This record gives sequence, C-alpha cells and structure tokens, in this order.
Amino acid sequence: MFKKYRVKLKRKKAFNKQFEQLKTQEQSTLRRFVLDESLQLPYMDDATATTGFDRHYVYHPAWAARIVKQINPAKHIDVSSTLHFCSILSAFIPVDFYDYRPANLTLSNLNSLAGDLLNLPFESNSIESISCMHTIEHIGLGRYGDPLDYDGDVKAINELKRVVKPGGSLLMVTPMGAKDLIYFNAHRIYSKQQILDLFSDMKLEEFAFIPEDENDGGLVIDPSKQLLDKSNYGCGCFWFTK
Repeated sequence: MFKKYRVKLKRKKAFNKQFEQLKTQEQSTLRRFVLDESLQLPYMDDATATTGFDRHYVYHPAWAARIVKQINPAKHIDVSSTLHFCSILSAFIPVDFYDYRPANLTLSNLNSLAGDLLNLPFESNSIESISCMHTIEHIGLGRYGDPLDYDGDVKAINELKRVVKPGGSLLMVTPMGAKDLIYFNAHRIYSKQQILDLFSDMKLEEFAFIPEDENDGGLVIDPSKQLLDKSNYGCGCFWFTK
C-alpha cells in the first residue's frame, strides 16, 4: 500500500512540474489556449513504453473481419458483438446488427435492429454469414436484463445454428479456459471440448486462440493443448460451417 502511495505521489510531483514547464513556455509564445490550474485533468498512467490494449477486443474483431473478407458474403449478420466490429465491417460489406438492447448507431451500409438471440427473426437455413462474438457466455445470467436461464447459452447456440444455411458460416467467440466455469453474473468460461460438443453438428473451419499472456502470442491458430490447459481467461475464436 505504501509503495503504491509513493508511486502516486511521485507521478503527481512530475505532473505539477510538467504543468509549470508548459506555463513557462506559454509566456514566450502566442497564447492560443486557456491554460489554468482549474482546468487540470490529470492522466498519469499513460506514459508507458508500449501501448496497452484489451487483447480480447482487439484481436477477435480483427480475426473475424479477415474471415468475413474471405467468405465475401452479399450481407453479413452480426448478433450482439462489439459495435466496433459491425461499424468498421460495414464500410466494406452491408451489415445488419441485432441486439437485445439495440444501439442508436447510424452509418451507411449498417442497420442496427432489435433482436433476441433466443428468437432470431430469420427463417431456418437462410443466413450465409453470421457472427455472435463474446456474447453467448452472458445469455441467461441476467447481467443485461435478460431472464435467468442456466441453459440460455445452449438455446442461443441452437438458434444460431438453426438460421445458418447449408454451406453458410458462423463465427463464434467466447472466453476460454482449462475449466468450464460460471462467474455469476458476469460470464461463463468454456473449455474447447465443450464448444466442440455444442457445435458437433457443424464443421470447424478454423480455431484461433487469444492467450492471456502476450508472451504466448497474439492470435494463435490451432493452439497447443498445453497452452489451453494453462489458461484461465483466454479467448476462443471459432469459424464453423454448416
């Protein structure tokens, strides 16, 4: 605790020193801004050697975008994945985005619509390309206002599989670890084997894994059992076809 306090105090002193240096520079140049102590907004944790990022939410949309480019569908359907994915993808391919809590998002080539993952508004065997990423692990845990249902994830998976047409693609991403766990009410964590069992009636085209530790790689295609077995909160990326 004392060490953290000393670090915080050191950063505050450095912040104050930098502020005074900038004030001194202001005196010898054209004053184009108001620079005042009342406007200080300290960010003292960003001066790092490398740029940090959320490994799950940077790598998995990048993986999915590359797969969709390869599929090259006339339209892509996304269900409740990160908005960064559908908004960027829509610059290249028309996208319909569905969510239990629809987003007020307006962009060309993108429709943002209300949809229930347990009752998708599509005919069976009708969708060429669909994604549902970092979503099924939440279904039925009540975190987003949905009804509690221990098997909500299974029902969601069955609904996704129902709407994919023969030859069509489903991109599914979820937290993965060595054990199958529920962290109520945040999310579930799946083993690779449980996912394969839940999608045993589909063909696995590609499996990629995002390890927790950046020293284990970024986006690892066909990861070793050893890597999966030491994971607590990795990210599994599955491309299935019907």
